[in-house]
Amino acid sequence: MAQRLVSITAALVVAGLVIGPVTAVLWRGGGFAALSAADLAALRFTVWQAFWSATLSVCLAIPVARALSRRTFWGRSALISVMGAPFILPVIVAILGLLAVFGGNGVVNAVLGPLGIPKLDIYGAQGVILAHVFFNLPLAVRLILQGWLQIPSERFRVAASLDAPVFWLLEWPMLRRIAPSAFAVIFVICLGSFAVALTLGGGPRATTVELAIYQAFKFDFDLSKAASLAVVQLCLGLSAGTVALLLSRGDMLGAGLDRVVQRWDGNRLVDALWISAASLFLLAPLCAILVAGLPGLFDLPSSIWPAALRSLLIALGAVLLTMILALPLATKAGEAASLLGISVSGLVLGTGLFLIVQPFVRPSSVALPITMLVNVLMALPFVLRILRPSVQSAKEDFGRLGESLGLEGWALWRIAYFPRLRRPMGFAAGLTGALAMGDLGVITLFSRPGEGTLPLMMYDLMGRYQMEAAYGAALLLVALSVGLFWAFDKGGRVNADA
Repeated sequence: MAQRLVSITAALVVAGLVIGPVTAVLWRGGGFAALSAADLAALRFTVWQAFWSATLSVCLAIPVARALSRRTFWGRSALISVMGAPFILPVIVAILGLLAVFGGNGVVNAVLGPLGIPKLDIYGAQGVILAHVFFNLPLAVRLILQGWLQIPSERFRVAASLDAPVFWLLEWPMLRRIAPSAFAVIFVICLGSFAVALTLGGGPRATTVELAIYQAFKFDFDLSKAASLAVVQLCLGLSAGTVALLLSRGDMLGAGLDRVVQRWDGNRLVDALWISAASLFLLAPLCAILVAGLPGLFDLPSSIWPAALRSLLIALGAVLLTMILALPLATKAGEAASLLGISVSGLVLGTGLFLIVQPFVRPSSVALPITMLVNVLMALPFVLRILRPSVQSAKEDFGRLGESLGLEGWALWRIAYFPRLRRPMGFAAGLTGALAMGDLGVITLFSRPGEGTLPLMMYDLMGRYQMEAAYGAALLLVALSVGLFWAFDKGGRVNADA
């Protein structure tokens, strides 16, 4: 009963932190506004590009995750960690890397030109989808890979001894449970696309709802239209999340003895090709950022280090608060409540919080806590998608046994649950910290000059046309984000014995 009360309280806190800012913006704007033809066109494009971005990300992630789950090789764990870097990169930094590889003067077009093949145009709808696949393929791989690792190794041994069809017997039930939710999370992420559409959209035909909200704030200060678009975006996100939760029902294949999974099936060459292709697609832009950023490290101003420290404090605080909220929310109802945070525009959340605190305190004095709070709300859906299957499996497999031994409360979690949640908790904490480290959204609404974060400092350097220093700041930001992710994820490496 106490555990259910804690879960309900956590869900109400999350719902209040999302609905409150939206209500504040709607109230200040004077109610809903009618959507124009341009708004409806932006809505259609948003749904279209989100569907194809999520579909391609999940479909490509399945063979890559399957290859990684059944092959062991030197550097495998490091490759898995580095392959997750695109998702945790600040968006504008990653876009610079994509332009260096796929842009008009990029590496790909430099190869296609002499061969007489038409150059790749990265601007427009195809560029938006390409960027979204680049960002979300690593997330899909890790989510699906965690599902593969939850299948007990004993099941694979039995299937091999019986020469049974491994895919239909063991892997398909897992994919039927994991893939729909992964699709929904990525779909909702792409619904909120802002920087990608702004940079690569290429005009009104590739405008997203988030970009329309930005235009309503920036150019018209039309809070009514911004709130209306935010409510439409919220309904779309919640609908996708609800469908995914309904489709993801099904039981896992029981408890195992936590042995490392050994596989005897599959084609080694095919698996190697999938891993190599995914690695090349994801790591080439990162290498481009590395090459461009190294010279700029020597031009960084001294103010970069306090900004980096502020970003690190925000990230660590976001990890702690997210983990505190995530464990009681690790139920189907809790995951549904968490989708509120990612379904609402971050711009609307930031503006709403600004309107709420403005009568009581100076907004700039609470810039860091509010930035951390918004990052928690944005990270919760990812964290719960990672944690909930493992928490559910641990409770189903060991809950009754623990109760029969007289274990309850903290003792039950410490002895029975946490050892089996170490891998997903490490991954979830690393993801949260890295995303918060590179966030550039709410802080732009609140911070005073000289009190911003590392991403904001990077944008300031770009605005002053100090491009070498900006590339150096981008490389530092990438190093800190990936390092933070690796530090938390280390305890949950894929081959660790629990």
